[in-house]
Amino acid sequence: MNYSRIALHALAVFAVAQTCVAHADTTVKIGVAAPLTGEIAHIGKDSEDGARLAIEDLNAKKIRIGGQTVIFALDSQDDAADPKTAVTVAQKLVDDRVAGVVGHQNSGTSIPASKVYAEAGIPMITESATNPTLTNQGFKTVFRMVANDSRQGSVIGTYLVKNLQGKKIAIVDDRTAYGQGLADEVAKAVVAAGGEVVDREYGTDKTVNWMAVLTTVKNHRPDGIAFVSVDTSAAAFLKQARALGLTAPVIVGDAACTLQLIKLAGSAMNDNVYCTLAGVPTASMPQGPAFFKRFQERFGTPVQLYAPYAYDAVLAMANAMQAANSVDPKVYLAKLRSDTVEGVTGRIQFDDKGDIKNGAITVRQYGQNAWNDKTVVR
Repeated sequence: MNYSRIALHALAVFAVAQTCVAHADTTVKIGVAAPLTGEIAHIGKDSEDGARLAIEDLNAKKIRIGGQTVIFALDSQDDAADPKTAVTVAQKLVDDRVAGVVGHQNSGTSIPASKVYAEAGIPMITESATNPTLTNQGFKTVFRMVANDSRQGSVIGTYLVKNLQGKKIAIVDDRTAYGQGLADEVAKAVVAAGGEVVDREYGTDKTVNWMAVLTTVKNHRPDGIAFVSVDTSAAAFLKQARALGLTAPVIVGDAACTLQLIKLAGSAMNDNVYCTLAGVPTASMPQGPAFFKRFQERFGTPVQLYAPYAYDAVLAMANAMQAANSVDPKVYLAKLRSDTVEGVTGRIQFDDKGDIKNGAITVRQYGQNAWNDKTVVR
């Protein structure tokens, strides 16, 4: 037996195996956490599909990081817009060894989940959660793609008083972290603009009958109303407000600034209904029109709300990984905090807290079965 030949053959096989390992694809999981069931599942699905489209685009480019071709994979989890479920989902994504998370969508789920990701050293980029508390916690792993509620609340309150000439303002919210937080900021802005908050009312994110609240609001004879909850609640609120004969202008927050609100509210929609979007209009996004068209073609449905921001969140993570030449969250995190990338929605750059720099708020007005952009406040 020729032991030398056998040994040489074994070494050759080992060398080939090592070469194959060195050039093997690396699968990198990107988590998505959003409400995929329940009344706002259409908004959660919108963000999920935005992230999905980004992953498909990245995989088509066959990106190489650390000498290996990276295959991105979506790990999508349903937090049902519930804070307790969100914590469970966050731990599930950590256990799944995701390299980063897009989400959570709601402030009430993002805030408790953020602690789980911070302890694991995994970056989370919310495409839509706007409560300032999220980035005020001091976690270095938390990022936000849109302007926060301090900015949005200021715009809503000021617009009601200055632009719509409302001196007496009623404010209604759903007592979620998002709803109450934004309503508080609106109240501050109303007073700062020279108006008066004549009534503060609230329900819950499950309220369907707003008649008692609206009766109280009507008794205060407001010149304008701010309503802060999701689109399904806003539709019920608007229908019942019209039934009671309330004609004052209503501004709803970004969670209700959707096509779904128009569909659900029906004839209750008129040109006295406004909304704010925590972001810029499609036409102002560098790649907005093209993205909206591709999204419609790929998923057979129009963008609801924050799909472009979910797309860009994935893009920002991938860009940081490439800059760091590593898919390890603890390695690429520094690049995510410091680098800039041009995305569908514009320039993505975060401040020291993790908030997007130069976040914009768009005010829209309903007309001709669509939301029409009125002004962009930066």
